[in-house]
Amino acid sequence: MPALLDKSLIVVTGKGGVGKTTVAAALGLAAARAGKRTMIAEVAQQERLSRAFRREGLGYSEAQLAPNLFGMSVHPERALKEYLGQQVGGTLGSLLFNNRVFEYFAAAAPGVRELATIGKVWELAQPERRSPGNRYDLVIMDAPASGHGLGMLRSPRTFGDIARVGPIRRRADIIHGFLGDSRSTGVVAVALPQEMPVNETLEFRVKLQREMGMDTHAVIVNSLLPERFGADETERIEAVNGGHGAPEVAAALRAALSEHRRARGQRAQLRRLKKEVPDAITLPYLFEPELGLAEFERLSGELERKLA
Repeated sequence: MPALLDKSLIVVTGKGGVGKTTVAAALGLAAARAGKRTMIAEVAQQERLSRAFRREGLGYSEAQLAPNLFGMSVHPERALKEYLGQQVGGTLGSLLFNNRVFEYFAAAAPGVRELATIGKVWELAQPERRSPGNRYDLVIMDAPASGHGLGMLRSPRTFGDIARVGPIRRRADIIHGFLGDSRSTGVVAVALPQEMPVNETLEFRVKLQREMGMDTHAVIVNSLLPERFGADETERIEAVNGGHGAPEVAAALRAALSEHRRARGQRAQLRRLKKEVPDAITLPYLFEPELGLAEFERLSGELERKLA
């Protein structure tokens, strides 16, 4: 855990719906508890973090979520406007940003919004920041799903190749170097113990290494069901086969067997993942309709214990 939390930036990504925000929040709470001033930056206007901490939308501002823990939603257009203001001055930058020709360029140029977004996240992680705001020991980026997340990590190099020279190229090179340096940046891949998320996680690790020269620092398998029954107990439940004369009991036993089969299927997918990633860790499925701070604290404790 210290090796991961000692980085300046942690990028949390994975297939859509696997619980990236949950993991980002748990990591953030663990870092804050360790005494680190921590920022969780969600991107692509997802607004999941605000729901996780019961807030009415974070927006493009640095808001406190818990002691030592802050959050914000990085909007690409706001990040791009802020960057232009830094480069060419507030009034001129505003005029350029609102120019229709420039709007067409920003929409058509590959990677410009992704570059603005990752650039803002990079700026948050710097010891000396150009924009007003707090200094953070650690920034955790709640990134988009794997494919888009990889594209965002790749955007500084992509746009730098287009720009070729000038301040944009220099900034893109600096950000790319920061992202590719394992001393400053770590990547956490989140999966569910299901076939498609496991497939996407394995593919993402290969693409990340091939396209960025980066390794995943950790793979976290979220929402693992408990194994409640052994093989003998399962056989005994199946042997009853409704012959006990109570419909309520029959329904309960069917539900128990259904959950057991689902948990067994999850273990099979977990074993498949661990053939490629032996040190993948798991987080338990929490039987709650909606996660709150107490549940995030519990998961952060699990991460502290298993990543230690």
